[in-house]
Amino acid sequence: MMAGIKALVALSFSGALGLTFLLLGCALQQFGVYWPLFVLLFHILSPIPNLIARRHVDDTESTSACRELAYFLTTGIVVSAYGLPVVLARKGVIYWGACGLVMAGNSVIFLTIVGFFVLFGGGDDFSWEQW
Repeated sequence: MMAGIKALVALSFSGALGLTFLLLGCALQQFGVYWPLFVLLFHILSPIPNLIARRHVDDTESTSACRELAYFLTTGIVVSAYGLPVVLARKGVIYWGACGLVMAGNSVIFLTIVGFFVLFGGGDDFSWEQW
């Protein structure tokens, strides 16, 4: 039980660190543009295809079209989250320094999401469903 709480605290810390990078890319005085906050939409949408696929796919199947489609959609969402700051920086809407901070925040937040599913997504006796 204590290991689960420590893992949850570590994931919370890493999520807060990723959001700090994202907010620094928007709120620092030399950047001062809040357009990069639109990547939060991608952070919210990224786990949804896999959550839906887990509900509709039997675990005994080795491959499933539903699971593969979920992976494809998740990949598209994650690539879009990395692409949006680059497009904004290329168009001159945000500075490249803000783009770098948003990219760092994206990396930390997506690694946190992956860590959550690795730690709490298994079907064993310790899963996220107990929270």
